[in-house]
Amino acid sequence: MRQGVRLGIDAGKVRVGVAQSDPSGLLATPVETIERESPDLLSKLQSLVVEKNVIEIVVGLPLNLSGVHTPSTENAIELAHAIASTTDVPVRMIDERLTTVSAHAALRQSGKKQRGTRSVIDQVAAVMVLQHALDSERATGALPGIAVEDL
Repeated sequence: MRQGVRLGIDAGKVRVGVAQSDPSGLLATPVETIERESPDLLSKLQSLVVEKNVIEIVVGLPLNLSGVHTPSTENAIELAHAIASTTDVPVRMIDERLTTVSAHAALRQSGKKQRGTRSVIDQVAAVMVLQHALDSERATGALPGIAVEDL
């Protein structure tokens, strides 16, 4: 398992959830939610890369249940390319089917009300995306997902 902090991104149409790993790459935790249309989105992400000495960014790749691209898939790929163009850190995409649904379920099980939790849901989804990538790398020894330049 490579050492170093990774960022996880849940690329929604309205909000972008951000998570980070610990330096050993074992555990993902929430960082923040950024409005998708914020003019500072890419600069905020770049600041996090520098501040946290990030070695990789993992963006969720939303596919439908049969693995086919959707409009959300294209939206996430577009954001991943934009992020890659503003940083020297590798950007990878990993299948994120059902992470937002799972995030909603996790918040319900924890007793959180749905009202007012939208930004939290985006962060939880980002945690799930990143944790999946970390677990995949640990289990296989291979880099998680697909490099954005290969899409």
